[in-house]
Amino acid sequence: MYKNIFDTHAHYDDGRFDDDRDELLNSLTGKGVSHIINCGCDLKSSKTTLALSQKYAFIYAAVGVHAHEAEEATESDLLEIEELYRNEKVVAVGEIGLDYHYDFSPRERQLEVFERQLALANKLELPVIVHDREAHEDTMNLLKKYKPKGVVHCFSGSKEMAAEIVKLGMYIGMGGAVTFKNAKRPVEVMEYLPIERLLLETDAPYMTPVPFRGTRCDSAHIAYTAEKIAEIKKIDVQQLIDLCHENAKTLFGI
Repeated sequence: MYKNIFDTHAHYDDGRFDDDRDELLNSLTGKGVSHIINCGCDLKSSKTTLALSQKYAFIYAAVGVHAHEAEEATESDLLEIEELYRNEKVVAVGEIGLDYHYDFSPRERQLEVFERQLALANKLELPVIVHDREAHEDTMNLLKKYKPKGVVHCFSGSKEMAAEIVKLGMYIGMGGAVTFKNAKRPVEVMEYLPIERLLLETDAPYMTPVPFRGTRCDSAHIAYTAEKIAEIKKIDVQQLIDLCHENAKTLFGI
């Protein structure tokens, strides 16, 4: 069994965990999981994320407004979320960013809310957890403008984009996608990426790696992602997990 697994992106407040959340979370440390960053997506989930972090010592919170929720987020919501950053268990601004695949919120509003939260992260000196789906150009333009600390999670860009992220001093989060059968681009990115810029994640309950694809994901599944990346990088699996653990502790100040 591996140890020191640091899941830098999960959503344990999701309804898919309602039936067994406490049982599952209580089991994870026995499966080698040492830390989890749970990410909020709006005011409600940011509050439940913070509550989880206060209940479990190994869970930390990221709070913010996701691209999908940007249209519905009121000024009052944004101000109330800002108050949550006062809590010591909140270690990042996230999950924030742009999603031009679903366009659940108008792009103009997505950009407005994303930019506001990038500015806030810099003001608070906190890292950001960035969602970027089919919005690479606009995402990069804003990251180059604000130059935040942080990670582009569930990275779906090219190795050329990964190089730009690295130049900004940011990290790339990789989860189960690298294990998928047709994962040409994630494999190319992992071949290129310096390990000191890599974070491991799940996006639980989503993005479950092979051989469990199609089932609910949890943090213990990082083992399968790590095995695939270690194979690509030609290093020991536990060594990879340990290096990514240290990367995460450095970024999130834990």
